[in-house]
Amino acid sequence: MSFLSSGVAVVTGAGSGMGRALAEQLAAAGSALALADVDEASLLETAQILGKTGALVTTHVVDVAKEERVKAFAADARERHGRLTLLINNAGVALHGDFEEISLDDFRWLMDINFWGAVYGVRYFLPLLKHAPRAHIVNLSSVFGLIAPAGQTAYAASKFAVRGFSEALRHELEGSHVKVSCVHPGGIRTSIARRARLGERTPAVRQEQSVAQFEQWARTSPEAAAARILRGVEQGEARILIGVDAYQIDVLQRLRPASYWKLLKKKLEKVVAAAAKEPGKPSTARKP
Repeated sequence: MSFLSSGVAVVTGAGSGMGRALAEQLAAAGSALALADVDEASLLETAQILGKTGALVTTHVVDVAKEERVKAFAADARERHGRLTLLINNAGVALHGDFEEISLDDFRWLMDINFWGAVYGVRYFLPLLKHAPRAHIVNLSSVFGLIAPAGQTAYAASKFAVRGFSEALRHELEGSHVKVSCVHPGGIRTSIARRARLGERTPAVRQEQSVAQFEQWARTSPEAAAARILRGVEQGEARILIGVDAYQIDVLQRLRPASYWKLLKKKLEKVVAAAAKEPGKPSTARKP
């Protein structure tokens, strides 16, 4: 992987999940890394893991929802690494609750991280990327940037926004040496559902229900997802789908853009029913 092995990569949300897997695989490829996360303990744990690879790694405690903090992160990364070839805006959060159960503050909190975090990252790292002979921006959307299930108004809004931002940015940078990829993962086995915020008026039991549904659906490992992203970067793919479920959903929404939810709702009901029959795993999940 020549591009990755000779580069310097920024990865946000590097303390766990796909962010940590991306950091490990980039370090193994020979890339230098500027890693960011809001959770300092998890971030340092990732750095400790990478210490065995011999890669140059710097850590930065950053809340990507804060513009000034991202701006300072970019300046710090530039001072410590001197250059940048790859930006991966991976940091993201989730929120439990239907639209009428979440507050506008809940909605803003999620948008500030999932959408504005990516925008701030591009704003302050793009000038540095433009100095490289070859550079790449990776923005994490979701399959919920392709479809919008019930109970995901805020999350889907943020991921559709990331998709639109990424596609327009890619068109603006066409012909330059800075490429843009938008990533649409399906179900990835990370802790995002367990760490999700409970909406202001969302019943507490809803978190348990949502986590049970997510864990039945999530089949792809963070390591496999990271490998797919980096392969897409090497090949210059504009759109990176991860998991069989992501490909199936992509086809479904193209064929039935106004009615895909009817089919997905039935499938989800079957998944929940199957989970309820598993020994020792009673499902508390409600129908969507």
